[in-house]
Amino acid sequence: MSRIGKLPITLPQGVEVTVSQDNLVTVKGPKGTLSSQVDTDIIVAVEEGVLTVSRPTEQKRHKAMHGLYRSILNNMVIGVSAGYKVSLELVGVGYKATTQGQNLELALGYSHNIYVALPSEITANAVTEKGKAPVITLEGIDKQLIGQVAAKIRSLRKVEPYKGKGIRFVGEVVRRKAGKTASK
Repeated sequence: MSRIGKLPITLPQGVEVTVSQDNLVTVKGPKGTLSSQVDTDIIVAVEEGVLTVSRPTEQKRHKAMHGLYRSILNNMVIGVSAGYKVSLELVGVGYKATTQGQNLELALGYSHNIYVALPSEITANAVTEKGKAPVITLEGIDKQLIGQVAAKIRSLRKVEPYKGKGIRFVGEVVRRKAGKTASK
């Protein structure tokens, strides 16, 4: 049995889950609504505020999907009840970030500014405090989408190991390398 797949998902107060005939799971909560298509072989059941995911056989394919769909449904339940938040910091001289609606403007040491159009499901906030690196905070209900957008923003200027400049997640530890040493 899948260790993750067999764990039941307790639904918080105010969260409703509906499962259609073709295994389309819709999760409604105070922050919004998310839906996901679950494989028709996987059995999704809701009883008395507990969501359970089970598989019909011990085939390798069913075992692989069991834990996957349980994690996806759990992330949806957490998303509509509490939401997700990812913070990125810009480390480098002259690195700046500003937001105008759903557009994010980044100055990352290139000859031009970079404009990133954010999906409507995500809200971004850029804060620049004196003496600290600018911080971009992304908030939303879809964990997969927030992670994908954060990874895209991070890929615009990856952290380099010599000076530690670039875009990193808040609290991320960067392995540093020693530079060249002068020869005698």
